[in-house]
Amino acid sequence: MMMVKLTARQRSQLPTCYYEGYLTKRSFKDKTSRKLWTCLCGNTLFFFNEKRNTEYIEKVDLRGFVSITDDSSQDRNLDAARFNLQLKEENIRFTALNLEARELWKGYIRSVVELAVPASINLLPGQIQTLKETVEKEEARINNASPPVVTNNAAPVSLQGDKPACYHNVTRLEAELLLEREAVRGNMLLRPGSAGSSFAVTTRQHLEGSIIRHYRVTPKHTGGFLIDVDNPVLCATLHDVIHYLVEKSDGVLTPLIFEETYEKNISFISKDCENGESSLQQALTSLGPPSAPPKKVEEKEKEMDSLSAAPLQRKTSSHKHIYKCLFLTCYNFWSSTELHKKAPKKAIMPPVPAPRRLLPSPSSTNGDQKMRVVTEPQGQIPLAAMSELKLKFGQISRC
Repeated sequence: MMMVKLTARQRSQLPTCYYEGYLTKRSFKDKTSRKLWTCLCGNTLFFFNEKRNTEYIEKVDLRGFVSITDDSSQDRNLDAARFNLQLKEENIRFTALNLEARELWKGYIRSVVELAVPASINLLPGQIQTLKETVEKEEARINNASPPVVTNNAAPVSLQGDKPACYHNVTRLEAELLLEREAVRGNMLLRPGSAGSSFAVTTRQHLEGSIIRHYRVTPKHTGGFLIDVDNPVLCATLHDVIHYLVEKSDGVLTPLIFEETYEKNISFISKDCENGESSLQQALTSLGPPSAPPKKVEEKEKEMDSLSAAPLQRKTSSHKHIYKCLFLTCYNFWSSTELHKKAPKKAIMPPVPAPRRLLPSPSSTNGDQKMRVVTEPQGQIPLAAMSELKLKFGQISRC
């Protein structure tokens, strides 16, 4: 694998170096141990391939410090001494040249992180005095980097305002490294300044070597941002600051923007049922809105049944009403007939001889029979009931 060679950098650009020496480093990510020249600059460990190199290959930020302990495991080099540096995100194993070097590394790292000389340290009085001076230097460095106290009544400018896309929350040194690593994408970025409410613009160009420039951008309490140069430039917003620098450099300064890429097609991995091979497939997308899911067959049948049953229910209800009326009519007629049949019986009288009967004439017999048919109600349906029944049956036939 080809490694990209970084442009040589001067160590003077790094923070103050408190202690340095060779350490064999191995972390969880490293497959093999590497012997590197290590420098403790500020609260960061910088690693170089050799002592004479001016460019570091990696660094470890000690702000995630948890603990540092001795490692009693044996090494081929009997004089070597191991210790473990536990950070919040990883655990790094170091091997010093000897026991004294291990104690010095432990003392310097804890002094820088805790800003106090460790009590349980096995060093000479002169070495302990050097650790005290290191603590004082680190405190002064932190105080110089902290934001100044606001003495007036004006509210400080918030760093969470509207910022351009080339804004990166990095330090001065990290900004230089970022522009060096991402030189193809851009050569200018906006970052937080050394003061709590200020900003800074960092640029990097190449002319027989790297040329890095830093410009301070100070927010005004009356509104706007001021580019702090010999002839200060007042801009309304941070976007105007970047636009002004791009315009005045004829487009040579390009903002460093990391554009996120998104997929334009919906894809998925499908497995072939016949041969079992998996392949990447693209979903077919339609221009119109998604169609509603089809109704199930059972739901359609229920809907048709409900529609067809409605008139049938209405028809059945009307028939029930007619049948009820017919039943009441017949019942009334039957009741009246039964009452006629159950007429009160006459009292029993002694037998009376029957009178002699004469044979009736044919004409009188036929007349009496006709009168009985018309006048005798027993066993026949009245004319009013017959007309009502005809009316009810006519309604049924029309339905």
